[in-house]
Amino acid sequence: MKKMISWMMAMAMAGALLTGCGGGGASQEPTTAAAGKEDQGKAEESQGGAPAESEAAGSGAEGSALKIAIVSSPSGVDDGSFNEDNYNGILAFIESHPDATVTPVREETGDTAAAVQAVQDIVADYDVIVCCGFQFAAIGAIANDNPDVKFLLVDSYPSDAEGTEVACDNVYAMQFKEQESGFFAGIAAALETQTGKVAVVNGIAYPSNVNYQYGFESGVNYANAKLGASAEVVEIASYAGTDVTNANVGGNYVGSFADEATGKVVGKALIDEGCDIIFVAAGGSGNGVFTAAKEATGVKVIGCDVDQYDDGANGSENIILTSGLKVMGMNVEKQLNAIADGGFAGGNELLGADTDSTGYVKEDGRHQMSAETVAKLDEAYGLVKDGTIVPAANFNDIQPDDFPGLK
Repeated sequence: MKKMISWMMAMAMAGALLTGCGGGGASQEPTTAAAGKEDQGKAEESQGGAPAESEAAGSGAEGSALKIAIVSSPSGVDDGSFNEDNYNGILAFIESHPDATVTPVREETGDTAAAVQAVQDIVADYDVIVCCGFQFAAIGAIANDNPDVKFLLVDSYPSDAEGTEVACDNVYAMQFKEQESGFFAGIAAALETQTGKVAVVNGIAYPSNVNYQYGFESGVNYANAKLGASAEVVEIASYAGTDVTNANVGGNYVGSFADEATGKVVGKALIDEGCDIIFVAAGGSGNGVFTAAKEATGVKVIGCDVDQYDDGANGSENIILTSGLKVMGMNVEKQLNAIADGGFAGGNELLGADTDSTGYVKEDGRHQMSAETVAKLDEAYGLVKDGTIVPAANFNDIQPDDFPGLK
């Protein structure tokens, strides 16, 4: 089953990502601690050519003077979301290791084969390569051929040429329990809704997105059963998703991560059904849902992966209630520190609340939840962290209406 799912996801992702812009890979000037975020935008403008530094890889594999590359596809490290969060983890490492450098490399097509080739093209020039996203899963062979280079693979596990998951001594691969972040979003939505109707909008029914959906539904059910809420999760049948095993998972799926127009249509349809809080886990398509919410009255959205409060600005107001988090940057920084200190160990890890790797935004000025809602979320977080609550996910054989901690 694992091999079949990996292969099906790779094929589906390849098709979805082909909607990206044309053109080849791009290597940018390295960023140091002195340059920091100020040079990020300028670096993104540099296209083509070889990496600026090309000493043999492995020369700083242990120690602070690491030469780091971060490879993303199809968007760059200034996407304000997934890639940028990983990049910020590298910048945090460089702040405490000023001899280290980072070079952002953007593969613009979004094609999975091209993404992996972009890694192959630079592997001889860096000590560490950070790969952002599922499209880089097939770096297993590259890692095995370059044992002196360390790889950090975010949101996927490495696979071989046959699409079978593998473990490599020089690859630390991290996936996240999206169902936990979705669970917290569901609780927040159920406790804060004024109309009693909430929803989740996703891009494509890949496991990570179904995890968000099932987690959200679990959170609403938990809030209704345990926290005094009375909320309904609204689904529009015509937007139901089909997962990688061809099972109908319901929900509200745009069918793409890069279709803002349809995202807006789905968002407006849910608002017309009475939803006043929508959890958005749909990539670029989610921008359309944000637009629909901004054009409506009294509608809020819950961001995904990173703190999206700034994206919610709407004149003098803001539509963001909170954001469900995957704490990627912290984990990237942690592994870079392990490499620098000589304590790095490869592995395929599934990260969650037990390592503070999932959560929600509750910092003052970055959310609009009541103090009571935050307190209830904090209590639920502790129960997820210690394993008392286990939200439903696409493939954990648990259902949103029947999961540990609900009854």
